[in-house]
Amino acid sequence: MSDTSRPALPFDIAGIRLDGPGPLTRQLVEQLRQRMLQGRLPAGARMPTTRELAGALGLSRNTVVRAYEHLLDEGLIKSRVGDGSYVTPPLAQMRPPAGTTDTWPAPGVPASTPQTPRWEALQHFTPSRTPAGPVRAFRWGSPAMDLFPATLWSRLQAQAWRRHNTRELAYGDPAGLPVLREWLADYLRSSRGLACNAEQILITGGAQQGIALAAMALLGPGDEAAVESPGYRSAAAALALQAARIHHVPVDREGLRPAALQALGARCRLVYVTPSHQFPTGVAMSLQRRMDLLDWAHRQQAWIVEDDYDSEYRHQGQPLAPLASLDNAGRTLYVGSLSKLMFPGLRLGYLVAPHGWLPTLARLRAVLDRHSACMDQQVMADFIAQGHFLRHVRRMRRAARERRDALLGAWARHVEPLGLPLPAPEAGLHAYLPLPDAALERRLAEAATAAHLEVGAMRQVGGLPEASARAGLVLGFAALPPAATSRAVQALAQAWRRALD
Repeated sequence: MSDTSRPALPFDIAGIRLDGPGPLTRQLVEQLRQRMLQGRLPAGARMPTTRELAGALGLSRNTVVRAYEHLLDEGLIKSRVGDGSYVTPPLAQMRPPAGTTDTWPAPGVPASTPQTPRWEALQHFTPSRTPAGPVRAFRWGSPAMDLFPATLWSRLQAQAWRRHNTRELAYGDPAGLPVLREWLADYLRSSRGLACNAEQILITGGAQQGIALAAMALLGPGDEAAVESPGYRSAAAALALQAARIHHVPVDREGLRPAALQALGARCRLVYVTPSHQFPTGVAMSLQRRMDLLDWAHRQQAWIVEDDYDSEYRHQGQPLAPLASLDNAGRTLYVGSLSKLMFPGLRLGYLVAPHGWLPTLARLRAVLDRHSACMDQQVMADFIAQGHFLRHVRRMRRAARERRDALLGAWARHVEPLGLPLPAPEAGLHAYLPLPDAALERRLAEAATAAHLEVGAMRQVGGLPEASARAGLVLGFAALPPAATSRAVQALAQAWRRALD
């Protein structure tokens, strides 16, 4: 379509290029988002209609409709019935004030000095253990491991060993296998909308190590850190290795409350969050909260560690964009893991840092354990390169949605009549059942354990103190097939009926 035949638009589309990797919808979302962050699509601006933009860019209208739906899900635009779509006002707060710059500490120089282990703190933040034996119903944190293509993986391992040379048996790059980092960068750009390259990615021994490495790199003597409450207690354990103190910041229906960070003072230099799918409550952080959190990090010269632990499992709509993709100031480190897509025992994760910081992080990794197993990294790279990974991701997403639906259907029939409705999770691998008090939480958890069912009590899973008024249970639904989940829900209903009598 020639420029003269294009309809007039309320913003300049010059520079929009949809010829990169990944689906057209994802590319369009990324470029519109970037224009909003740069102010080229200012707060309050009216968006073109889907028909106008499709015509101007030579796209199908369905592609533009899906892009707008994604921007609506992220809170970047708002739709007014009969009046079109408008850029959300809070975006104006995201751009740093004119004349200000944020800089990381000098690349290659660790931001903190070694400190003695904080054994007292770790006693309060004991990481959770996976029970021995076969997977039982409602085990949280477990993907559909029965769907893992073990035969294919074994074949790729054999191929990798047949073609290896002796150099690959020596020590490798502490940052990780370059080809795997390249593939992961491509995947994160296309599937998560995270603009990054291989020079920003460190391969880690799972998300847990990534969190610990971030704390070691960013926290100095006397620095403090904050975590969500309730939240992932193993993250608090990792941060406690370096932080002088761990603060617990309340979570509500919009996620972590950034206003509570203001009261913690200048010593709080890092906050750990799960904004796309909060653990364990399952809420997504609102756009306004994300803006406030980025603003806090910018003003305090503090850091955000974003754990995107199960972002691929979005049961309604597209996965929400990471907080790191909205951060223009370079204050966010993005932590991811392959455990929830492959299998937890693989122990491969990644840490995406702002430009220039990979040498520091790689040196820290080398000090800890050199690097992840080279051959495991090679097999994972082959798994991605040959197209198996994306097919596996699609299969795992379908299975998680089917298993979630099986849980919800059986729950409505057998447990909800007991007065315990279960909110439908929009993402992830577990459902969260809020309860009125800790006494009921304890009674139901004990009854489930007696019935050989694994449910997560909030005081254990969420790291809450006994005195907390928050109560609830976490129920995983991905570990078992739908039929097994339905039978387990019936058994749970029987156990709870006796406990509630």
